[in-house]
This record gives sequence, C-alpha cells and structure tokens, in this order.
Amino acid sequence: MRSRLVEIGRLFLKIGTIGFGGPATFYALMEDETVQRRGWLTRQHFVDLLGATNLIPGPNATEMAMHIGYVRGGAMGLIVAGFGFIFPAALVTAAFAWLYVQYGQLPHIAPVIAGIKPAVLAIIFTAGWRLGKKAINGWIVGFVAAAVVVASMCGAREVPALFCASLIGTAWLLLARRSSNGDGKSIGGMLAAAAVGGGAAGTARATYAAPLATLAAASTVTGSAVSLLKIGLFFLKVGAVLYGTGYVLFAYLHGGLVDQYGWLTEDQLLDAIAIGQFTPGPIVSTATFIGYVLMAGDDGNHMLGMAGAAVATAGIFLPSFVLVAITNPIIPKLRKSRWTAAFLDAVNAASMGLMAAVTIKLAWRIFFPKSELLSPNWQALVIAILAGAVLLRWRVSAVWLVLGGAAAGALFWLVGW
Repeated sequence: MRSRLVEIGRLFLKIGTIGFGGPATFYALMEDETVQRRGWLTRQHFVDLLGATNLIPGPNATEMAMHIGYVRGGAMGLIVAGFGFIFPAALVTAAFAWLYVQYGQLPHIAPVIAGIKPAVLAIIFTAGWRLGKKAINGWIVGFVAAAVVVASMCGAREVPALFCASLIGTAWLLLARRSSNGDGKSIGGMLAAAAVGGGAAGTARATYAAPLATLAAASTVTGSAVSLLKIGLFFLKVGAVLYGTGYVLFAYLHGGLVDQYGWLTEDQLLDAIAIGQFTPGPIVSTATFIGYVLMAGDDGNHMLGMAGAAVATAGIFLPSFVLVAITNPIIPKLRKSRWTAAFLDAVNAASMGLMAAVTIKLAWRIFFPKSELLSPNWQALVIAILAGAVLLRWRVSAVWLVLGGAAAGALFWLVGW
C-alpha cells in the first residue's frame, strides 16, 4: 500500500504541475496516465467517475483526482491524490501572491502561456475522442450529448444543462430498454430529446449562479474587517456550494469579496483571476492568492499572508475531500441497477457534451482571439497542429507537449511573430 501511495502522490504532483487550461485539460491528462498508461481504471469506470464529479459541488478536476486516488489507494489514496494535485498550484500561486504584495504587479509570462494553451487543446481533443467513444454507445445518449453541446453553446449554465439532460435522458433510456425492439424511436422519446436542449437552455438563462453566489457571500456586516476565521468560513461556504467550471467561481468571489465584504477592489479581483488562469493546477487555487493578499495587507506582512493563503486553500477544498469520500464507494454499485445504470449513462453522455462544448469554446478563444474568422492566431494554429500530429503519430507524454508548447510560445515572442 505504501508504494501505491507514493505512486499516487508522484502522479498527481506531476499532473498538478503541468496542467494548464481548466478541468478538460486535467481530465485528458488523468485519462492518459491512469487508463491508457497505468491501467488503474477501465475507461467505463473513468467515465462513471467523471459523471459523478458533475453531480456534487466543488472543483470538478480536483474531485476527479481524489476519486482516482480512492480507487487506487483507498481513503489515504484520496488524501494523497488531493494534496498532490492541489500542492503545486497552491505553492506557485502563493509565490505569485508574494511578488504581487512585494512589488505591486504580476510577472510577464503571457507568451509562455499562449504557447501552452494550443498544445493543451490538442491533448483535450484526443482524450475527449477516446472517452466519447466509450460514453456515447448509442444514438439516444448521442442525442443527449449533442443537445447539451447546443444548449451550452447557446449560453446554458453547466449544472442546469447537466441535470436536465441527465433526468430526461434517464427516462428515455429506461423507456427504450423496456421496449421490445429497444430502439427508443417513440414520439415520447423524440419529444424528450427536444426538451433536453430547449429545457436546459431555458433553465440556464435564469441566472443560476446568482442565488448561489449570494448564498456563498452572505454576510451580516458589509465591509467587515478581515480575519483568518472569516476568510476560512467564506471559502468553506464557496467550496460547499460551487458548481460548474472555474469561471463560475468568479461570480461567487465578486459577490462576496467585492460587493458584500468589500475586502477586494475590482482590480485586485481581476489580478487574482489572472493568476488563477496562468498558473498550473486547478483554477480554484485563486483562493490561495486572495487569502495571501487579504492577510498580508498594505504593510506586506508575509507571515500572515502565508497563513491566509493556507486557510483559504483549506477552506475551499475541504468539502471536496468529504464529498468524494462519501460518494466514491457507491459509484460502482450504481451500475448494478437498471435505473441507476441508465442514469449513469445519461450523466456520462451529458458530461461528454459539456466537455465537447468547453473544447469548442476554448478553440474559438485560442484560435480566433479577435472573434474574426479572417484573423486567426496563426501561432496557436501551428502549435496545435504540430501537437496533434505528434499525438496521432507517437504516444508522447503530455508533459513533453506542454513543455514544447511553452518553448514554442516563448520562441514566437522572441522572434516577434
């Protein structure tokens, strides 16, 4: 068991160190390392865990790391995987927070990140293709996934789209599997499919994030003084109710730290968000930066800053450790029931739809930053094509692709292209 824990720790330290680009990136890295290379999980089990992370609050990529750690090494494996995955991001983010408080500005590493992003996009696409072939095992779940893609691209929030599609997809699959021919081509099924996209989009436009952001930010005293206890409680509440991608986190932070408490200015929050985006690991490590800045204060007390960073980080990630420990043991059992198996299939298909939508949105932002088809980012296109060609031709570790992308981005910047 000890050797397994060491192996788990090393793997997730590596993934947490090289992972840039959000949950889809981490899913791709984890699938490559744990399914393709090490065989710790079957692809079906991986897809089931991926679906489960979307059903509980908290940072999804971190919870996926914890799930895999639990499967491989039990409760201690969960803890080791979680800490291993979180630690690099927290350490790097705390270092940037120190620089920020000390010098009042952020270091210029944009060219390196610009090179990493298209390489990561190639990794995401490859993993999504592999996982999708397992999760989309019929035309019904394929329609559910496609409907979620459409709903997400039309502005749907992740959680309403996921739950709407999962519930309707479950009912449709159960009806289809009970029928004698099993094809599910009934009028009711077709109406259900149409409702997936329309219902999810309609629900999403009702500003899902706002009520939760208000709940997480609730305070009886506006503009109250900062303390370690208040920082810990605030981020504990955020971690307990946070659904969706890291970008949803920003609504929570703005509602609480800027509007409710008045602890940060708009500019400070934007700087914190920037740090979360161009450091490795989960974007939720933005909490580390904020905790440091809040406690260090204008006088630059770095000891208090480190305490604030530690408390904020522990607060936002603690609910995930508890929720994964509770839910992981029951996930394999869900496959044994006809009802829950159908639900898992629907959730997995919806999750693949969300991942596909994220990939499309990322590709658009990376390749067409000016939102003009005639003005593409040629550097990003070249890096992505080369990374994709390498992935298709050779079984190269994602580490080398990330490092290669970083080097290419720096080179393009140096030569002025």
